[in-house]
Amino acid sequence: MISIYSWNVNGIRAVINKGAWEQLLAKQNPDIICLQEIKAKPEQIIIPESNYLANWYPAEKAGYSGVAILTKPKPIQIVYGLPSDIVKAYSIDQDVYGDPNKEGRVVSIEYQDYWLVNVYTPNAKDDLSRLQLRSKHWDPAFLAYLTQLEIHKPVIACGDLNVAHTPDDLANPKANVGKKGFTNEERQGFQAFIDAGFVDSFRLFHQGNGYYSWWSHFANARERNVGWRIDYFLVSASLKSRIISADIHADLKGSDHCPISISLDI
Repeated sequence: MISIYSWNVNGIRAVINKGAWEQLLAKQNPDIICLQEIKAKPEQIIIPESNYLANWYPAEKAGYSGVAILTKPKPIQIVYGLPSDIVKAYSIDQDVYGDPNKEGRVVSIEYQDYWLVNVYTPNAKDDLSRLQLRSKHWDPAFLAYLTQLEIHKPVIACGDLNVAHTPDDLANPKANVGKKGFTNEERQGFQAFIDAGFVDSFRLFHQGNGYYSWWSHFANARERNVGWRIDYFLVSASLKSRIISADIHADLKGSDHCPISISLDI
């Protein structure tokens, strides 16, 4: 069995300084940890745990974005970013915010039985100024990448996908229709992964609403559980029968997101 955790830490140094990192390791001790929004360069990060091989992929811009995979199992290979052929085919180019390919958004690791892909999907922005990047370029490109990997072996993709798929995935769906994270375009982009055969692992074990992985800092949203489920584990259908559990760990704090996890018989 292998346990994989995913967590948008919203600053790895802050999570470490708050003691949340040590709490995660003490309580869960995952085999693999995927992080999003590390907001730091490798030389700025001191992890108080030596059992993991750390693979950092920071953004070029200081204090922004960035992903990482920390693993105990030795990988076959590590791939940073999306392949150049997919970037070109889906025209993932510079926009008013910068070049998404330089924002540290995807890191992948190959193991004997599967690929693990960690992603921090671009936010559509409050004014939806990055929605076109999301819906026309990024989401189709990321799906093409997973499909390309899946030709060779099953895929486990995780991270902050910055979308609530269904009304059950946020506390106030009616008030948020058409807003970032709950536009038709973003939801359709997520549905395309499901239509391609990828499984939203959490929904194999938990149905209905009330399960969230991100909360606003305002109006005591976390205490009132007024949140969104925007962090996911998407798994190739061929691995569905090997998923033992999938959970959200809302009790682990330190970020505006909480960790999510999956355990597989691999």
